[in-house]
Amino acid sequence: MRGLDSICMSNAKEKRKPLQRLTVCLISNTLLFTVLYAQQSSKPETAQYKVQFVNVERDVKLEVLDWGGSGRPLVFLSGLGLDAREFETFAPKFSPSYHVYAISRRGFGASSAPVPTKDNYSADRLGDDVLAVLDALKITRPVLVGHSIAGEELSSVASRYPEKVSGLIYLEAGYSHALYSPALGDMIIDAKDVQHQLDLLFAATLQTPSDFASAEESVARFELDLKALNKRLSLQPPPPPRPANAPPPPPILLAIVNGTQKYTAIHVPVLAIYRNSTNQAETSSAQANAFQAAIPQARVVRMDHADHFIFKSNERQVIDEMNAFLANLPQ
Repeated sequence: MRGLDSICMSNAKEKRKPLQRLTVCLISNTLLFTVLYAQQSSKPETAQYKVQFVNVERDVKLEVLDWGGSGRPLVFLSGLGLDAREFETFAPKFSPSYHVYAISRRGFGASSAPVPTKDNYSADRLGDDVLAVLDALKITRPVLVGHSIAGEELSSVASRYPEKVSGLIYLEAGYSHALYSPALGDMIIDAKDVQHQLDLLFAATLQTPSDFASAEESVARFELDLKALNKRLSLQPPPPPRPANAPPPPPILLAIVNGTQKYTAIHVPVLAIYRNSTNQAETSSAQANAFQAAIPQARVVRMDHADHFIFKSNERQVIDEMNAFLANLPQ
């Protein structure tokens, strides 16, 4: 399977702007992983659920799956390119003790697909969609459970409206899109910071020493990102040639990645589960450490022999950790 950096290298040969190439390679890696995983996984029988639609904005409605159950509500949010059915064999395992839902974010499943602009798919816009569903269905202080890119929705909701949730569970989702570490940086977020500083420069609004110091800091952080990427590339084998007719990622996925925002603090109970990787080209261990340092109240778990779909590769472990976390939450 080709990794992120291999795809980045092949994309770099195409005539795209640098930031666009970075966005494309991030999305391409996610889509490839998802397709390969789906090809290797059989589809077992699933529990029955009720489907309903909730209006979250004018002309925008979201698909919500409801497995029923009683007790504290759990709301599952899917990874990039997927919809609520990502959890149709996992989520119902909690319905004996909890009321279980899953939401298909805008643009996926049977949910509406607004025009793919950054504003329509920013992290806070997607977080607002979750809040609108909670309000419409009268779901009071749920635990949000997110996989992969859904970490940004968890962080968006909890950082702005901590009183709306009882806790957060990040399933391979606690990466830089969910919690930004200045020490580790994030290629897309840092590139956007540099772009903002350049916009200020061209508008002649960089005037004071502190303005220029801020710009210099942004550029220095992005330079570190580039050096880290170059180091990871050096650890990868040469990539195979990319087909000339390979289609670009769907615009909605580009809009979501370009809509990534910077979250730096969370003040609700948190469980963050990562796959334990010793591969120097991966950053899961460093991000897990940064997450724990930034959120002292979080329980951070690293699981061996796991992949990005950790709730499938390590299902029993994940269920046990989730049940222990949920049992200890205040009522």
